[in-house]
Amino acid sequence: MRETGSFLGSTSARGDGMAAEASPPSGGPARVPVGPAAGNVFDEQRRNRRDTWLLMTAFVALLAFVGYGFDLFVLGVTGAAHSGGVPSPVPIAATFAGLFGLGSAWLGYRFGDRAVLASSFARAVAVDDGSPDVKRLLNVVEEMAIAAGVPKPRVYLIDEPDPNAFATGRDPEHASIAVTTGLLQTMNRDELQGVIAHEMSHVRNFDIRTMTLVAALLGAVLLLSDWATRVRLGIPSSRSSKDREGAGGGLLMIVLLVVWLLTVVLTPLIGRLLATGVSRRREYLADASGAELTRNPLGLASALRKLDAATAPTARIYRGTAHLCIADPLGKPVNDRQGWVADLFATHPPIGDRIARLEAMAYRPGA
Repeated sequence: MRETGSFLGSTSARGDGMAAEASPPSGGPARVPVGPAAGNVFDEQRRNRRDTWLLMTAFVALLAFVGYGFDLFVLGVTGAAHSGGVPSPVPIAATFAGLFGLGSAWLGYRFGDRAVLASSFARAVAVDDGSPDVKRLLNVVEEMAIAAGVPKPRVYLIDEPDPNAFATGRDPEHASIAVTTGLLQTMNRDELQGVIAHEMSHVRNFDIRTMTLVAALLGAVLLLSDWATRVRLGIPSSRSSKDREGAGGGLLMIVLLVVWLLTVVLTPLIGRLLATGVSRRREYLADASGAELTRNPLGLASALRKLDAATAPTARIYRGTAHLCIADPLGKPVNDRQGWVADLFATHPPIGDRIARLEAMAYRPGA
């Protein structure tokens, strides 16, 4: 492992996000770019901004549909009149669910990072902390922020022996990076630099906004879906089948009922699949961008090996925020697999594949 030394003199043109390409040795493998081109970085930022608004819109629409089905099949309210003849121009549950969705989306956007940090029992790192490990961490975070051309994020520690790290926040100006105490004790400087560069790439690319919002909205979806399922199972519908057919329902009402029930049941699964899909695609890009920032892909590759060797799950990071971490904190076997099942359910791509890609960038494939 090469010694990084003073990072500030090790790279050039780092603020513009340009990719570095090394010339392979004679007879070596084909040239592999260390990071994405500058245009790709800006495209990713625009894509993440767009995805944020699409995600919030889809979330509110989904909850409004769940609420409308509750109005229609449980309360008997269609927006015109109650089954008992009492006028009800406004669907009660649909309105409540829509407002709940809007409120959850706004709170997730503004304060989702605080909820994630609180759920992980993260504590802010004091600048005057005398611990050598903490000083090294703060120095590396500052170096990587300069390399990425973003403000220095707030730094948090999680008292957890299992090594892991994640970034959260709505934009680079409101970003935070949290690492476990186990990570500080396990990684040398090159490896820590690789991990922080990976997380700083999530900050620079605005991945943190989308991924934090997914974590916040997933909790709201699970809560409302569970509530709708319990009420639907516990309260008989206020409208009989005959009422629905008389109101012009017939086959259409049956289809709508089936779709609504499937939505209520499958919404938690859809939310988790969304979280895993968002995470897996962005991990590869963050690995490449992190290698661009450090110019040392082997540092991150070595860190990933140590993360993979740590078999114990990260106890203080829960399922709803697992997709934020650099490595799966739950230790699910599906994350080590390839194929469509892994693409659906794994929160992270296989670490072995990530290591192989990083080694290819350094033209030093594993034995």
